[in-house]
Order: sequence, then structure tokens, then C-alpha cells
Amino acid sequence: MKAMIFAAGLGSRLKPLTDTMPKALVPVAGRPMLEHVIVKLKVSGFTEIVINIHHFGEQILDFLKANDNFGLTIHISDERALLLDTGGGVKKARSFFENSNEPFLVHNVDILSDIDLKELYESHLQNGGVATLLASRRKTSRYLLFDVEKKLCGWINKDTGQVKPEGFHYDESLYQEYAFSGIHVLSPAIFQWMDTSRWEGKFSIMDFYLATCRQTNFFSYLVENLQLIDIGKSETLAKAEEFVKGLNL
Repeated sequence: MKAMIFAAGLGSRLKPLTDTMPKALVPVAGRPMLEHVIVKLKVSGFTEIVINIHHFGEQILDFLKANDNFGLTIHISDERALLLDTGGGVKKARSFFENSNEPFLVHNVDILSDIDLKELYESHLQNGGVATLLASRRKTSRYLLFDVEKKLCGWINKDTGQVKPEGFHYDESLYQEYAFSGIHVLSPAIFQWMDTSRWEGKFSIMDFYLATCRQTNFFSYLVENLQLIDIGKSETLAKAEEFVKGLNL
């Protein structure tokens, strides 16, 4: 099974730690967050991983070399010349994924959770969609909106009332509000929807999902009691060690 780890971010919310290292190598319970994600993927059965790099990218290369790629096949998608955001990052890595029908899992480097990644992957195979997004009832201000068939229909910012895509009308009786986790599974068919001038260079994968959800099928994988922590910000980094111990990672 194949996966991609988003490890290219600037880590602005973790300054001053990220003034001297990439966010992916910030330690959590004594191990870099990148190592936590790689090990979880390996235990879940993933054998081939693409990692994108940008900020202090050479440190990530050295880290992987020092650990013999954790016994996995690891490819590097090098964004050191230009940081491409999540959607642009996926598109740049397309050559690693598009020559087969095998889906690939995408995982933010700064997310830790108790999700069974293999079950998520298998759910994607069963639903036959282009993308499957791990979502939960977690409280936030911004929600993805899914219909009764768990198909993605829109997005809302509860604080401002802003909705996406353009022209979308939100009726709370028709949609369920789920918080996105930063973990999703994509089929290589996703790339054919990116072959327009709108999706060139730097762009957000979520903007892409919301702009195209009316034309194709993006599903949710809902976990009611998902344990998840975003370790990409200083206030949660302090809580991460206890979280990791609770998950026995």
C-alpha cells in the first residue's frame, strides 16, 4: 500500500522551534512527529511512502538516511524551490501514484490519532469514490458538510457564515457537519480532475475538493469518538506527550 506524508510546511505556529528545524522533526515524546507517522503507516501495512519537503528539507533527508528509511521504500517530492500547499503537493507527486489503480493515503505530519489506517483504506476501496476523508464530530468553527449518503457537498465557517463552494445554500436539515482530520485516501483518478489551468502550482486540496464535489464523489469516513491531536501548534504540542502515551505509540 502507498501513502504520502505532508512534511513540507513552514511550521509557523511552532516558532521558535521551527527557526532551526522543519516542523516534521519537532520531537513529540522523544521522537520526531515524522517518525510517529511513518511508524504508524508501517504498522498499518503501508510499504511505499512519498514525503514532500521544503522548510529545512535537507534535515529530513538526513533523518531518513540515518534511519535507513525505516525499512520502507521512501520517495521524496522536493518542493524546496516552491512550497505548493496541499493540493499542489499532491499534484506534484502524481508520478508516484498515477500509473496504477492503487489508491494512496495522505497524512498530515502534525496529526496523531487512534484511527485504524488500514480500515480507512479498505473503506475507500469499498465505497468506490475518488476520495475518502476521515472526519469526526470534533468541535470546531469550520465544518465539512455531507449529505445522508456521506457525500461531500460543502463547507461552512460557523463564525462568519461563509460557505463553499460558490452558490452553495446551507440547510442544516439536509447536511451533517463533520470536522476534517487531515487524513484522507485518494484514488489516482483524482489527477484527471486536476488537469485544468485552475489547479496549477500552489493550491489547497480542500479548495479543490469543494470546487469539484458536485462533479465527482468524495465521501466521509466518520468516526464518532476519534481521538486526534493537532501537534502543529505550540499549545497542543505541550499536551502531545500524554496523548502519545495514551495511544501507546
